[in-house]
Amino acid sequence: MKNIGFLSFGHWAPSPQSSTRSAADALLQSIDLAVAAEELGADGAYFRVHHFASQLSAPFPLLAAIGARTNRIEIGTGVIDMRYENPLYMAEDAGAADLISGGRLQLGISRGSPEQVIDGFRYFGYAPAEGSDHADMAREHTRVFLEVIKGQGFAQPNPRPMFPNPPGLLRIEPHSPGLRDRIWWGAGTRATAVWTAEQGMNLMSSTLLTEDTGVPFHRLQAEQIERFREAWKAAGHPREPRVSISRSILPVVTDRDRAYFGGQAGSQDQVGHLEGGTARFGKTYAGEPEQLVKDLAEDEAIAAADTLLITVPNQLGVDYNAHLIESLLRHVAPELGWR
Repeated sequence: MKNIGFLSFGHWAPSPQSSTRSAADALLQSIDLAVAAEELGADGAYFRVHHFASQLSAPFPLLAAIGARTNRIEIGTGVIDMRYENPLYMAEDAGAADLISGGRLQLGISRGSPEQVIDGFRYFGYAPAEGSDHADMAREHTRVFLEVIKGQGFAQPNPRPMFPNPPGLLRIEPHSPGLRDRIWWGAGTRATAVWTAEQGMNLMSSTLLTEDTGVPFHRLQAEQIERFREAWKAAGHPREPRVSISRSILPVVTDRDRAYFGGQAGSQDQVGHLEGGTARFGKTYAGEPEQLVKDLAEDEAIAAADTLLITVPNQLGVDYNAHLIESLLRHVAPELGWR
């Protein structure tokens, strides 16, 4: 395991039990947690994107702010729903945030997951073309986005511009070199992982797969990763790909940890239905560090990936989540080969 980071959904709720009671709390605490995670030695700060919900939704101002407050940690998303995105405007936002961070952006994108409203992307002004569906639209937005962030000119310049133009066709600005190699696709199936490799994107796989073959979640996910790597090799891409997976890992080292999570030890995979199909959800790992090391050592997907993202209960506040990250990095991660 080369890299360990955290993944936050950025929930907020106006409740006395929540330390994150407003959108402002969620945003500012996300910045503070990223700063704390960098100081603790973590490798990444990633954020989920959901629309029409009391969760983080506009990633680029947040990513840029974190980039300005940190120096080393990778900053990413897991994931941006491409059904909602204007790919050219997104390219400008991404280029700016990446330049502010010094080239540390790691953008996870996907066709999206079930949202709070029906066809929410239509309220953003997007609709699938005739004969296609919302997944096709997300992939088309992705195709355009990946093309324009390469930095090649494509737009015809005005012969009488306000400011002098460079020669030739114009590209999206600001352009951040290398960003194209730091785009990840959130894949929910083995087939989508193969498609991801063919497009030359890194693979991001979460605690949910939208298929089930009857084997444990970690084994199915390891098979997904294997198919991705085989497809990448077959495609002949010149660079080495990256693979990240998400896990809920909760080290129990204090009485407070025990009160929060002691009852979650020994959880199992869950199988359910999502968008009309069968889905398999990965289990939560909670317990004493020694037991976590044994359990995680048997997780085949963790062994196959290079990046592990730990989902954090952000509503418990920055200090407590920093404690969870520190407990993982100090008591568990070294036994898994980290650093």
